[in-house]
Amino acid sequence: MRPIMVSRLKLFAAAAGLALLIRPALAEPPRAVLELFTSQGCSSCPPADGVLADLARQPDIVALSFSVDYWDYLGWKDTLAHSSFTARQKAYAQSRSDRQVYTPQMIVNGMKPCIGSDRASVEASIKATSTAGGPLPVNVDISEANGTVTIIVRDDTPQTITRVAEILVVPVSRSQTVQIGRGENRGRTVTYANVVRGMNRVGEWRGGPARYQVSLDTARGKGDGYVVLLQTLEDNAPAPFWGQRRARASET
Repeated sequence: MRPIMVSRLKLFAAAAGLALLIRPALAEPPRAVLELFTSQGCSSCPPADGVLADLARQPDIVALSFSVDYWDYLGWKDTLAHSSFTARQKAYAQSRSDRQVYTPQMIVNGMKPCIGSDRASVEASIKATSTAGGPLPVNVDISEANGTVTIIVRDDTPQTITRVAEILVVPVSRSQTVQIGRGENRGRTVTYANVVRGMNRVGEWRGGPARYQVSLDTARGKGDGYVVLLQTLEDNAPAPFWGQRRARASET
C-alpha cells in the first residue's frame, strides 16, 4: 500500500448518491457503489484491480476504477489518470478528516475507505455502510433518443431535503488493457474494469421531481458506457446513498 499526505483543500464532493451503471436492468437497487483509486505506477495495485473486476461482475455492485496521477514521478505516466480523480480522492479524505490517501484505496458507498486488495475488508465495508441508515425513496429513470440522454428524478419522499446534490454523468470504459513499460510494474500487462474516463456535472438537485439532459456523446465521452451519480454535497462529511437505482442497457 502506498500512502500520500493530503494538504487541506476545498471539498470537491462529500459522498456518492444514486448510481446507475448502464447495463441490463437490475431487479434490485445496487447494494454498493465501489470507487477504486489505483495507479499503473503502484506495485500494490494489480491485486486490487483484480478484486474490482471480480466484484464488477456482481449484478448488485456498481464498481468504478479511478486512475490517479500522483505516482507518475516514479518513472511511468499513468495512461488513464486524470488530476480530477486525484482531487476527488483527496476530497474524500478531507471530508473524513483523516487525510488518508493511498493506492490502492477503495471508497465504499461514498463513506468508508479500505485497502482495495483486501476482499474481506471491502465486503465488511459494504455490509457496514449498507446498514447505516438506509436509502431515501428517490427514483431515477434514464432514456436515450436522438443523441440525447434524459435523466428524470422521480422523488416522492415526504422527507425534507436539506442538502444540495448534483447530477454527474461519468463516461466509463468497461475494459482497458495496458502494457506498462516502466516503473514498479514494468513489463506487466494489466486489464482494468469499468475505467472512469471523465466526469460531467449536468445540474443540481434540491429535492422533488427534476429533469436533466446531456448529449449522448458527452455521456459516453472516451468510454463505451456511462454511469449517472446523484451525489450529495456537504461541507465536512460524506452523506449516505439516496434512493433506488435503475439501470438500463445502453443503446449501440
